[in-house]
Amino acid sequence: MGTMSNTITFFGKESFPLEMHKVRIVQKLRLAPVEERLSAIRAAGFNTFLLKNDVVFMDMLTDSGVNAMSDRQLAAMMMADDSYAGSMSFERLRETASAIFGKEFILPVHQGRAAENVISSAFVKPGNVLPMNYHFTTTKAHIGLRGGKVVELYGRKAMELTSAEPFKGNMDVAALKKLLDAERDNVPFVRMEAGTNLIGGQPWSLENLKEVGALCRERKIPLVLDASLLADNLYFVKTREKTQAERSIRDITRSIADEADIVYFSARKLGCARGGLILTGDSALYESMLQFVPLYEGFLTYGGMSVREIEAMSVGLEETMDFDMIRHGPEFIAFMVDELVARKIPVVTPAGGLGCHLNAREFLEHVPQTEFIAGSLAAAAFIAGGLRGMERGTMSEERNADGSEHLSEVELLRLALPRRVFTMSQVKYAVDRVHWLFENRKLVGGLKWVSEPKILRFFSGRLDSTSDWPEKLARKFRADFGDSL
Repeated sequence: MGTMSNTITFFGKESFPLEMHKVRIVQKLRLAPVEERLSAIRAAGFNTFLLKNDVVFMDMLTDSGVNAMSDRQLAAMMMADDSYAGSMSFERLRETASAIFGKEFILPVHQGRAAENVISSAFVKPGNVLPMNYHFTTTKAHIGLRGGKVVELYGRKAMELTSAEPFKGNMDVAALKKLLDAERDNVPFVRMEAGTNLIGGQPWSLENLKEVGALCRERKIPLVLDASLLADNLYFVKTREKTQAERSIRDITRSIADEADIVYFSARKLGCARGGLILTGDSALYESMLQFVPLYEGFLTYGGMSVREIEAMSVGLEETMDFDMIRHGPEFIAFMVDELVARKIPVVTPAGGLGCHLNAREFLEHVPQTEFIAGSLAAAAFIAGGLRGMERGTMSEERNADGSEHLSEVELLRLALPRRVFTMSQVKYAVDRVHWLFENRKLVGGLKWVSEPKILRFFSGRLDSTSDWPEKLARKFRADFGDSL
């Protein structure tokens, strides 16, 4: 079925994505006054991860574990077989996942980074080189802890933040071939990430994945697919890759999975549950990973997950095969991106998955990169509208071996749009507050470290402002909006 049958045309002039679901359970929100928002971000050390959620109006930090669950998922959770070993909930998950991905063996884990830990424990040795289309923070950390080195082989247009390139997540196949020639017997696997998280949720094409898969098979090197953002990548393959337009989501998914030797994902993203999964059709690869699940996660039929979440994952994976379900996120994101572009606000284009990504380097071009531009923009967006986004820039990098800052290639503020969570009016509110912030961007200054962990510092590190810019921004908000929140 092509995409045209899913298009909604409005009689009026305005055009926007239409939700193909209804809300049956609601959670009350509170929009705190700007002065309280200012106090809260200071108390959190200007780290949005450390904000308490009772002061957050729109939690756009991530889509991980915060996607809305369906009525069918909630019902399935009541049917869970609560057994330590041999749970029938596991058997139902195995049947569903194997049918979708075509992989006989599955290993449940408690979340995506747990899958990365198992895979890295099984295959990465000191000195190994791990090529990928782009790294993710926890992936790089797990590989680095085992003495491996990540090598990113993205295409030449990946870093063109403003472009019309539809598949900026593609791997440079020629560069991969050159690396595999130079590092014979030193590459335990090649990794492809669906929807490159750190450069704007940009997808790869099925054509590119097939080229990577063919090269890996030729060299007898496993291809590992991080499918955490697969739902978004499926949407883009179907809508942007002409050869796939008439194929079903289920068929495209199977074609993708057939290229990979190992598929893993965070079900907090794919499947809208709270867990993770590793799949493979290779018994030798399965045996290599098997031993680490009881060691790090739990028994093989629950892997650190609640059996209720296992039931929810099974249903969630099946629902991911529904185009109406997977189009909601990308279409809401595209709407937000288009609205900001119309206001001449710098964002990553074309719109990707996961969220709307503000180009912090252009947004705050007066702030030095060494003062954590994207982190400053994240703090400013919270002050301006109670929007909790995530810094994806230099704060998310680790320092160089000599202690100097490793300046990120991109500085982004990610405003995630969890699936089926926000209404259109809330998205429009976010656009309005970002617009106001852009008009007052010269008031925003930089940040400096106060407390800095050595590993994954962006999760728990604390910073301070380099001046009193947060107070000036809050005062300007009050002057412009009066008594309004």
